[in-house]
Amino acid sequence: MTIVLNEPGVDGLTGVVDALRAWQDDHAPLQLHPGDLGWAWALGAERLAAAVRTWSADGRIIAVGYLDGPDLLRLTTAPELRRDGDLARRLLADLDDPERGVLPAGRACLEIPDGALLREVLLEAGWAPDEPWTPLRRDLADPVEDSGLRIEVAGPETAGVRTAVHRSAFGSPAFTEERWHALAAGPVYADARCLIGYDDRGEAVAAATVWSAGPGRPGLLEPVGVHADHRGRGHGTAIGVAAASALRELGASSALVGTPTSNASAVAAYRAAGFEPSPERLDLSRAA
Repeated sequence: MTIVLNEPGVDGLTGVVDALRAWQDDHAPLQLHPGDLGWAWALGAERLAAAVRTWSADGRIIAVGYLDGPDLLRLTTAPELRRDGDLARRLLADLDDPERGVLPAGRACLEIPDGALLREVLLEAGWAPDEPWTPLRRDLADPVEDSGLRIEVAGPETAGVRTAVHRSAFGSPAFTEERWHALAAGPVYADARCLIGYDDRGEAVAAATVWSAGPGRPGLLEPVGVHADHRGRGHGTAIGVAAASALRELGASSALVGTPTSNASAVAAYRAAGFEPSPERLDLSRAA
């Protein structure tokens, strides 16, 4: 097959999101999700489009990459082509040639689903295993228990509360009210919710954003955080439970989340919230 590499542009982002939705499946490993692009919409559609690459055959998108940083590509493919040799070799050629406009020369990192032939091809070509991640999943067939927090769905009037929790949780000033409004105006957010968790004193202690890929498909938690002043009180577990409940209300079949394995407290909090860990997944890296 003839495979074409493209930058989709702003007008092509909807088609990219639709492809990612269709590829989500409870039997598939954790992979790039529509919610990952939905969260990145906070930076603006133009910046997001500049960070997306697609590979197409016969006019159909068969692989999507998102540059979550200048030298970090998050990549997934159509499930039926995950073991396709032609696609794996074409992706290798594009990843290793900076003239193709995917990754720069020198050190680079790649996130790909487990089971992809591309992983084996890259290792043979000199790439190496890198940071380990723990994917976790909670089945949503049964009702979800109460979280113990009062949960509010953030809206324009509470965007300041939502963003303040995030900035404290992650120690980053970047997620401003302006960015929340950009995120909420993006088309992916129509199937998403930003949750704020309040303790029994009425203080905002935790927050999460959940992303549906459509009824009967896995939904994603991205991101989840606890205010720095309220850690160590079980709020991470509670907001994880609340996030699972919100995804079930949106029709999701399961709730997915991934965290660096080194973040043992996060892994423990998700497990306490009913998420079951899957086998560890390793990123891949290319030396400088």
